[in-house]
Amino acid sequence: MSYAQDYGTELLGIRDATARVLAEEVLADRDFPPFNRATKDGIAINYEAVDQGLLKFKIAGTLPAGVPPMGLENSSNCIEIMTGAVVPDDADTVVMYEDLVIREGIASLKKVPPKGANIHYAGSDDRKGAKLLTPNTVISPASIGVMASVGKAVVNVKKLPSISVISTGKELVEIEKTPLPHQIRRSNAYSLFSSLSKEGIQPLLLHLDDDKDIIRQKLDYAIQEMDVLLLSGGVSKGKYDFLPEVLDDLGVKNVFHRVKQRPGKPFWFGFHEQARTLIFSFPGNPVSTFVSYYVYFKPWLHKSLGLKIPDKHVILAEDVDLKSDLSCFLGVKLGIDSGKLTVSLVHGNGSGDLLSLTNSDGFIRLDPKKGKYKKGTLVPFIPTMVY
Repeated sequence: MSYAQDYGTELLGIRDATARVLAEEVLADRDFPPFNRATKDGIAINYEAVDQGLLKFKIAGTLPAGVPPMGLENSSNCIEIMTGAVVPDDADTVVMYEDLVIREGIASLKKVPPKGANIHYAGSDDRKGAKLLTPNTVISPASIGVMASVGKAVVNVKKLPSISVISTGKELVEIEKTPLPHQIRRSNAYSLFSSLSKEGIQPLLLHLDDDKDIIRQKLDYAIQEMDVLLLSGGVSKGKYDFLPEVLDDLGVKNVFHRVKQRPGKPFWFGFHEQARTLIFSFPGNPVSTFVSYYVYFKPWLHKSLGLKIPDKHVILAEDVDLKSDLSCFLGVKLGIDSGKLTVSLVHGNGSGDLLSLTNSDGFIRLDPKKGKYKKGTLVPFIPTMVY
């Protein structure tokens, strides 16, 4: 997290800004709403007439939304008014059609509303110049609506880093191909691609065979051209795990290698000072890659973009017997018990069980312990689900 980076800002049209991080204040260019606005279809009246006992009003005209208001002329008149229209200056209450009987141009009240009913008053949401949206927040569909309402067609957002997702290993083939008995298809790269697309990032996909010279050549290119590399595989202790050695040859500082956790123990992180490139090198097993992305890369990205990283906790719905000297990240399914968010373990077949990820809503983190985490214990939660 100490290697968080600032990649600057860029201007985007609001059609392309959803899910990006806002980099400026958005101010109200006029009062919100800008006029007294009818919130129901009905009639606009001056309530003084009701106070004087009048329950029948002559309809003096009809006022749709989007046109200048007309006057009542006198308090015994009313104006038929549509939702969104400007309430006349000499009216102070809107009576909805459901509470009226209209015959031969006369509107009779079946029910007397309170004074001021069904009017959204000018400036009652915010005044001109008020801060409507603040920097370092994710732009939601609701934010887009606010920006459109103040004429903000172009908005300043945080730039996203350029990222390359790099898979390694001779055993991997493209997903369109039929693998031989000793091969498997590339899956980690596409899981990472999909995870990054949720952040608005379209990464460059590369693959490295277990050839030291090819690895050196392609990594040198990627380091010079990209802000971040996400690698999958090649960082364990096998004879063909060349990445740590090659990265060292290319001048990448080894910040750390290996973490006391399961899965993802071989995780490697480094930084190229001259190119300012960060390298997240995840273990090759699918669950290890997935966990490492959400535990390390995503919090780093959000900090780099200025987003707050809230702590999330859930309640164990069952006892968990740990007996480990490593921190453990376990796949879980969310549930509700008496209004409280609970989790149950998703039992997989180790860090190579890709299918177990499809049944998980996220991971819980359990610190090293020789014994049980009892049902009802509050534990940290890392969500990964897409709803």
